[in-house]
Amino acid sequence: MNRTLIIAEAGVNHDGSVDKAAALIEVAAAAGADMVKFQTFSAQALVTATAPKAAYQQRATGADETQFTMLKRLELPLQEHASLKAFAEQRGVTFLSTPFDSASAKFLVDLGLSSLKVGSGDMTNAPLLLEMARTGVKLILSTGMARLAEIEDALGVLAFGYARRDERPSRQAFAEAWANPDDHARLQQHVQLLHCTTEYPCPPEDANLSVMATLRNAFGLPVGFSDHSEGPAVSVAAVALGASVIEKHITLDRTAPGPDHAASMEPDAFGDMVRQIRTVERALGDGRKVPRPSEMANVAIARKSLVASRDLPAGAVVEHADIACKRPGGGRAPIELWDLVGTTLQRPLLTGEPFGY
Repeated sequence: MNRTLIIAEAGVNHDGSVDKAAALIEVAAAAGADMVKFQTFSAQALVTATAPKAAYQQRATGADETQFTMLKRLELPLQEHASLKAFAEQRGVTFLSTPFDSASAKFLVDLGLSSLKVGSGDMTNAPLLLEMARTGVKLILSTGMARLAEIEDALGVLAFGYARRDERPSRQAFAEAWANPDDHARLQQHVQLLHCTTEYPCPPEDANLSVMATLRNAFGLPVGFSDHSEGPAVSVAAVALGASVIEKHITLDRTAPGPDHAASMEPDAFGDMVRQIRTVERALGDGRKVPRPSEMANVAIARKSLVASRDLPAGAVVEHADIACKRPGGGRAPIELWDLVGTTLQRPLLTGEPFGY
């Protein structure tokens, strides 16, 4: 059974509070998530002073302030990362974060993270992708808003960064690395793709889960799903379609002020989703069409055998009309009916008695 990696996306739902961040870690652990993910950034390095908010951010936090002002109050202090990472490990979940700039990426690598998440907004940020690949850490790359050609470009940058750390980067060098089988093989060891639709909440009709198969076929990498839809249904369906990773936002309160709370799941709902995913994993099975242990006792009860349709004397030549197919199974199978016709009975049979060999 393949086990789906479940990431509880705490994101900025801590609202700048370390205590809330710790509470979100508790929620992720209690729900059975494998990882809990935050966002590591400096508002100063991330956006200009006048950058507007997205429409969903304006709906959640108002349109009066700038994106910079909003993000400034949502920064997770760098000095708190180590203690939160240790707390997560105590609770049995892996601490993960998305860096939004090179200094944040270096900080997380120095903190000891062996994996980093790349947000959809930075999938076209080749300088940042290159820096992260050159650290050697594994990457989970979200592909929201992207076309296949843009994903290929990003993977070329990563292939180059993992394999050719001392060479001068260029678009030509990235393309060569993508085309090189050895460089491409490194991607399979280091990169997972996440299909994603960058809208909060994402309408179900825009989830487009079939794209996961497209990405697997196009790039030969494991593919998961970063889910911004409401409720568990789309994530559970993604697992049924082979998602290797599920990422879903968590919050302590969906009604809290903040950009992502409304598109997140509260603790009980998130835990229920995890249980549904684990049930689907067990239900997927191994793909071998053979009787399962739980159904073996029903084989004889549900199937049929060849039995006498009337009393027959010894020495009778069996005719088609002498044979009926009735439960229970375990005797001669119905597919043997035509072999039985024309044979001579060695002993008498009463109505309903099974034919022997």
